[in-house]
Amino acid sequence: MNNIQGPAIFLAQFMGTEPPFNNLQNICQWAASLGYKGIQLPSNDKRFFDLDKAADSQAYCDDIRGMVEQQGLQITELSTHLQGQLVAVHPAYDKMFDGFAPAELRGKPQARTEWAIQQLKAAAKASAHLELKAHASFSGALLWPTVYPWPQRPAGLVEEGFEELAQRWLPILDAFEQADVDLCYELHPGEDLHDGASFDRFLEAVDHHPRANILYDPSHFVLQQLDYLAFIDIYHSRIKAFHVKDAEFNPNGRSGVYGGYQPWLERPGRFRSLGDGEIDFKAIFSKLTQYGFKGWAVLEWECCIKHPEDGAREGAEFIQSHLIRPTDKAFDDFAAVDTDKRLNQSLLGLLEKNN
Repeated sequence: MNNIQGPAIFLAQFMGTEPPFNNLQNICQWAASLGYKGIQLPSNDKRFFDLDKAADSQAYCDDIRGMVEQQGLQITELSTHLQGQLVAVHPAYDKMFDGFAPAELRGKPQARTEWAIQQLKAAAKASAHLELKAHASFSGALLWPTVYPWPQRPAGLVEEGFEELAQRWLPILDAFEQADVDLCYELHPGEDLHDGASFDRFLEAVDHHPRANILYDPSHFVLQQLDYLAFIDIYHSRIKAFHVKDAEFNPNGRSGVYGGYQPWLERPGRFRSLGDGEIDFKAIFSKLTQYGFKGWAVLEWECCIKHPEDGAREGAEFIQSHLIRPTDKAFDDFAAVDTDKRLNQSLLGLLEKNN
């Protein structure tokens, strides 16, 4: 068994224009002051991290890492969630996702896709320069508008969708293989990879590529009513990153999983700050420790009720309290007896037989 590392914090929901959230050094000082030991670093805002420069310059990456380490922190993973989303976009979402792309690419879906693919390849190089072993992203989606099977899907539609998704991601996965970094898809509604079944389809389409892995976030499974503990039993060998995010599901007589177009505060399924939801994190940390997960436990804050700074402060303590130091002893070692082949044979009734 391995130690899960932590606590760490995903910076995406905290970056802003006001101190201490306005640049990487300030936000690192803030995170360290709360007790965090790592940061998961988004790569879409050059005020904090220039992905293109990081892909080309080892010196730039050394400077970034040195500055982070001066604050007593480590970079746990880079994130390309927004760029990964743009690797595959259904036309129905073109305008809504255009805001994730540079201004000059908006309204140009093909150019936007090519840019996103290059961004992911750059992230592989940057991760290698930073000596990281995992990377966090989204898969994008071509099939999401058909997630509910009405109208009936034409035969072969799903297979063709995953074939195309695989063609777009295979060169990226190969780039991560060359960089010796695991690409971890956050399984998330709105993505074609949103649960175990869809991940299995993708895994088959990319011929079980060794770098196609999972960012485990149980909150998205609660909102889908998926067994998030059994998921670990099934997919633990592919879980290479971990978002610690809480959630709750309170169905009622008016709405359930789909949420009735209601805002987050009024939906039955909603994200909460750590400890305020219903997720059994003791069981999650136990299972991940049991299966030898050695990555980082990274807070992602998305609560619709509690202030983010309060969620961040409480989250560091929450994660720290759930980290498990694996035992190097068995509880019944006190009753152990020395290895004795003749004794064992005697207990099995084999000595008499052999004589």
